[in-house]
Amino acid sequence: MNARKVSIIVCLLILADQLLKIWVKTTMHLDEAIVVFPDWFQLRFVENNGAAFGMQIASTGAFDWGKLALSLFRIVMVGFLIYYIGYLIKKKAPTGVVVALSLITAGAIGNIIDSAFYGMIFSASTVSTVAEFGGSYAPFMMGRVVDMFYFPLFQWESCPSWLSFLVDSRGYFFGAIFNLADAYISVAVAYMLIFQHKFFK
Repeated sequence: MNARKVSIIVCLLILADQLLKIWVKTTMHLDEAIVVFPDWFQLRFVENNGAAFGMQIASTGAFDWGKLALSLFRIVMVGFLIYYIGYLIKKKAPTGVVVALSLITAGAIGNIIDSAFYGMIFSASTVSTVAEFGGSYAPFMMGRVVDMFYFPLFQWESCPSWLSFLVDSRGYFFGAIFNLADAYISVAVAYMLIFQHKFFK
């Protein structure tokens, strides 16, 4: 695996993530759902302040310092990952490790783009209107991240309180709504923990 191939992979992953987000944002109303497979898979348009799987970051005052801190952390992480991937390529590290880190890099960049630019280039999404190019609803780094994948697998009415984070407001297990960028990161981390843990020792 060489640097050129890694760059192509990362760019294609980012492109797929952004094309899907732009399509959702410009064709769906906020909280609108398209049922893909009844009872377990929907495209449901929501926005969040930038944390993975729609989680929120606490912030005090008029300015969202938590969101800014997350964005800056992601930028620093991406810089480190790009350097580390280059180092691993030179050291001829296993292809699986390089690809997994490329997935994480693409996922982080995908969500950085939302936060950094969507507030400046789109109008706000609402339950009654779709967003349009050329609007503005937030300054640089204060845009909201677009999420759309929703898997309401089953209702878990007797969920213990310590597992309540796995259940959404409708009572469905795994109620998190996420995007492709989140999926890239989750798949890559799971792959490395299961198949590449010896490498990191």
